[in-house]
Amino acid sequence: MFDDKLKKIKNESFYFKTLPHQLMKLLKVYFRLEVENVHFVPKKGPAVIISNHSGFAGLDAIMLNHVLVDDVKRIPRVLTHKLWFSTDFSQKVAQKMGFYAANYENGVHFLKRKNAVVIFPEGEDGNFKSSDKMYTLQEFKRGFLRMAIETQAPIIPTLIIGAEESNFTLAKLKLNTFFKGLKLPLPVNLMPLPAKWRIVFLEPIYLPYEASILDDHEFVREIASDIQELMQEKMNLEIKKRGSVYF
Repeated sequence: MFDDKLKKIKNESFYFKTLPHQLMKLLKVYFRLEVENVHFVPKKGPAVIISNHSGFAGLDAIMLNHVLVDDVKRIPRVLTHKLWFSTDFSQKVAQKMGFYAANYENGVHFLKRKNAVVIFPEGEDGNFKSSDKMYTLQEFKRGFLRMAIETQAPIIPTLIIGAEESNFTLAKLKLNTFFKGLKLPLPVNLMPLPAKWRIVFLEPIYLPYEASILDDHEFVREIASDIQELMQEKMNLEIKKRGSVYF
């Protein structure tokens, strides 16, 4: 009986550690992923890595996490959608990949422990938006900014290009009738298409503000909006200069 239990533990360890890593290697090839400016990500110390978000399955979060581990040699804490924690199985997978519930407390906790934290400021509005809004950043939530100022962590804006063409979405569904505030995407394709992906890290942003500035909500909103504008401009330039999406 003990041997059977030990075998089960070993099998689970292999599944959750080895197989996901190999799958990421395959996806990297499948998407012909290119990564630029990894030197902008600090090798140590707290860092808030923010990125655009798209695709119902969260493949962009998975791939960004893999790049940070594989290319930057950091193990980030990725703050993700609550649906990852809706079942025991998905929660196990999420935890093994370094995914945690997207809330302010988790972000500050990990940053104070000198971790790199990945946040998608658009939230589900970006992840679940319809494809007619492709590469149009949705309004940034301000939590990432508050975390960065409170912990004096740099912000590293990051662009993920290609995910929008891998998974298309017809619409964002609001299911308030059944669950208050619940939003879900209506995907076109479940299997991701082999679009070319690029992940581009931008120069870190260091904010010279004391934590007391967080009481000025309008000022915080303006800074978040400025960072969103910067990322949108850089995104537009990257989209213009890229070649074929699928070939």
